[in-house]
Parts: sequence; structure tokens; C-alpha cells
Amino acid sequence: MNPRKLEESSSRTVFNSLSDRLTATFKNLRGKGRLSEADVDATVREIRRALLDADVAVPVVRAFAAQVKERALGLEVSQALNPGQQVVKIVNEELVGILGGETRRMRLAKNPPTVIMLAGLQGAGKTTLAGKLAKWLKGQGHSPLLVACDLQRPNAVKQLQVNGQRAGVPVFAPHPGVSSEFEAATGDPVDVARQGVAEARTKLHDVVIVDTAGRLGIDAELMQQASDIRDAVTPDEVLFVIDAMIGQDAVNTAQAFNEGVNFTGVVLTKLDGDARGGAALSVASITGKPVMFASTGEALTDFEVFHPDRMASRILDMGDILTLIEQAEQAWDKDEAARMAKKFADQEDFTLDDFLAQMQQIRNMGSMKKMLMMMPGAANMRQQLENFDEREIDRVEAIVRSMTPHERVAPKIINGSRRARIARGSGVHVSEVNGLLERFGQAQKMMRKMAAGGGIPGMPGMPGPGGFSGGARKGKPNAKGKKKPKSGNPAKAAQEAAAAEAKRNGQRAAVPSGAAFGKQDDFDPASLNLPKGFEKFLGK
Repeated sequence: MNPRKLEESSSRTVFNSLSDRLTATFKNLRGKGRLSEADVDATVREIRRALLDADVAVPVVRAFAAQVKERALGLEVSQALNPGQQVVKIVNEELVGILGGETRRMRLAKNPPTVIMLAGLQGAGKTTLAGKLAKWLKGQGHSPLLVACDLQRPNAVKQLQVNGQRAGVPVFAPHPGVSSEFEAATGDPVDVARQGVAEARTKLHDVVIVDTAGRLGIDAELMQQASDIRDAVTPDEVLFVIDAMIGQDAVNTAQAFNEGVNFTGVVLTKLDGDARGGAALSVASITGKPVMFASTGEALTDFEVFHPDRMASRILDMGDILTLIEQAEQAWDKDEAARMAKKFADQEDFTLDDFLAQMQQIRNMGSMKKMLMMMPGAANMRQQLENFDEREIDRVEAIVRSMTPHERVAPKIINGSRRARIARGSGVHVSEVNGLLERFGQAQKMMRKMAAGGGIPGMPGMPGPGGFSGGARKGKPNAKGKKKPKSGNPAKAAQEAAAAEAKRNGQRAAVPSGAAFGKQDDFDPASLNLPKGFEKFLGK
């Protein structure tokens, strides 16, 4: 199995600003037992401003605001037990509507090959998108062929060949294209497209992806060439590739391409940028054509099917758990999962080798920031996530790999000299090795409880200490009625006592440098509201 590997990237997306504005607007509705017409007007007005600031097309904003207001003043809100939540539900449903309503799947030809034509302006990311789409189709069990029909942009053919090599997909490129802007284009793109489809039939490829030329702006020559290629290969899907950061001009561009080539679906690129993202909320509504795919980063694997309902949930900061689960299913090694399940069944000890294997599985899922931003309420911790250094996972791996096989199985033998050696071998401070071993000990205890049927400690509603079935265990008193210290280290015991005192006073204890997977002074895992058992993995 080749696990899906996502490149680390920022947790920012084009919808951050819009999401923040809408979330702040809905806060004003909390706790209100009844909404007046003035409340609805103020809410709709703020929503309208947020959409306009996000560069959503004016006609789309007007229709959206009118529909939300009409429904918010209707019976479904006035008779609701929680009117504020009902308004959020209405906005969510209307967002899903302007994003296309339902997920649109790719149409495959009854008689292969399925021909997919890409069209769009230069700079939108068509050639990179071709490689991503090819890799995604290959992962779906197809045998795609890339066809290089962009013979005008310098090195476009070479770029497609490189992307094809990285994706493990062959590229049909009978003409090399041009290597500089001063070189005259050779070859006929229409003839290349026709030959590419014939080559796919001969080599038994079931999907053909035709990469066409773009321009810096819309012109008659561009549209005519794209139209000729469409007539020559009669594609099953014509995908319009558009930069999500293009702003208000997205509507004019989309309308021009719809009239010129009559595209069947839209692909949004650069959704990992920090622009305002109005294109995504405008194109589907204006053209009536669905958004089918989204590109969310620079890696070939940063590509996903576009789900309107999930995107609306992300915009409203309600999370996207389904996508997170799908990514985990693709990335998680089934053999490793079966091995761990057997260890639980046999009640074997959780070792540092197991810990390292689990860390690697998490890394295979990609950026921790991107995963955590799919959790509900993630907008409230965006600043903490920005300060989180994902290289700390590399440091943890380096520490474990600096241990001997015996030390990984029996960490209790790791004394002071061994800790110093491990620290030197992994390039970290001894305090970081101490912190990791302490956290591992806590994780090991948690795994033992789970294996023994005690449930996940601290998980609400689950058996085990801290859940609804059992109370939180604060520590057993000794014979004299005093609580046993949690650490034999006097400095650490003093630190824990200070933390307990701060907790009794309603304050959050300061986290010393190196308390998490390294020195994470600005990132506070407690802000994630994770169960106690999971916080231990993050150093709390």
C-alpha cells in the first residue's frame, strides 16, 4: 500500500476571512429565545457585507441574502426552540445551494477511453492540475494517459512530463513545444489531441487527460483553439480550471469559457491561499455548472473531490470530519492497524517501537495543521496552530531512533547516562528526552487500561476514569491520608504542585519550554478541548 502523503502547509485557506466574519456574526444570536425583525436584518446585513468583502459576485450575494432573510423571518425560525441555531442552519443550507447543492461525480464513458479536457487561463494551474487528476484517477484504479496539447507556453510540455513522471502516469507528447517566449510554436494542438486519444485506445488506457493552452486573458484565438480540440476529441468531461484567488473577475472568465467551450464542471485551484475566495462561491451559481474538484496545495496529493456540504461546514467553522476520516482511511496502513489490534487483544505492552509506528502513521496523513483545521471550532485556535511547529514530530522520531532496540522495549532501563547519549544522538536537550519518556509512560498506562476494557481515560460517555461512567481519579491517598507525589524529582514535584495550585485558583499553569513534543511555548493543546487521554500525547 502506498499511503497518501500530504506536504506540510499553512493552516490558512481562502475562506478564513469569510469564516471569521460569519462566525462573529452568529455569536450575536446566541442565547436569544426569540429573534425580532431587527435582529434578522442586522444578521443578514453582516452576512451580505462578509460575502461582498470575500469577492462573491454581487448578483449571488443579493439572491443569497434575500433567501436567508425570507426563511429567517418565516415560521421555521419563529417556532424553533433555538432561533439562533436555526438561522445558522438556514445559512448552511443556502451556502450548500450556491456551492452546487450535491457532489457531482465524474462521468465515465461506456466505451473507454473517457476523455477529459482541461481549459482555463494561463497561470490557473492547468498543467499541475493535470498531474494531480492523473494521480487521483490512478489511485481510483484507472489507467490514465496525459496528452500535451499546450505547445505555446514555454516548457509547458516539459512540465507536464515531469508531473506525469511524479504521478507515475505516461505522457503523450509528440511535439516538444517551445522553450522560450521568443521561439515560434510548432505542431498542431488539435492533431496532437486526436493522436493522443488514438494512442490511448492502442495502449488500452481507459482515461485520457488533454492539457490545453491558456492565455493571460480571454481572446478569440484561445477560444477557437479550445473549441477545435473539443470538436476533435468529443470529451466526456470539459473541466474549467480557475484560480480561487482571482476575485470578481472569476465570473466574467467563467461565463466566457462557458460560452466558448461549454464546460461541464469546474476545478478550483489554490484553495490553500489567503485570498478572499469569492470565485468558489460565485462560479457554480452564475454558470450553473458544478464545482467537481479542488486543489488544496502544491503536492500532487493535495487534490480532493469537492463536496458542497462539507465546504459549507468548513466556512461556518463546523468542521469536516468526513474528509478527515477518508484521509485517515487512505493513509492508514491496514497491516499495522491489524497488528496493533492483535496487541490489544493479547494485552501486550505498548512499546516505543509501537509509539514510533503510530507517529509515522499520523505523518502519513499529512499536515497536523490541516487535519486539526477540519475539526469543529478550529477557527478559535487558528493562531495557536500557526505557531505550532510540525518539525517537532521529526524530533520525537529522532529521539526514539537514537535508542537501542532493547531500550525501546524496556524504557525503564534508560538511566541518566543513557538519556544523555540519546540526547546527543538525536540532537536535542536531555529535558526533551525526559519529557518524551514521561509522556510515553502515561500513554502506555492509557493503552493498558484500554486493552483491559477500561475505556479511554477522560473520554466523555466512555467507560473509564474521567468519563461519565467513572469519576476522575485524582490520585490515591497513602496511609497517612496524604496524596502520593506524582514524580520523584523534587523540581518536577514542585512544578506539579504549582500547577495544581493554579488550577484551584482558576488559572492555567504556565507550560515550560519543551513541555510538548519540543519547545512549544505558544501552542497550548489544552485549547483543543481534547480528552485527558489524548492531551497526554501532546505533552499535557
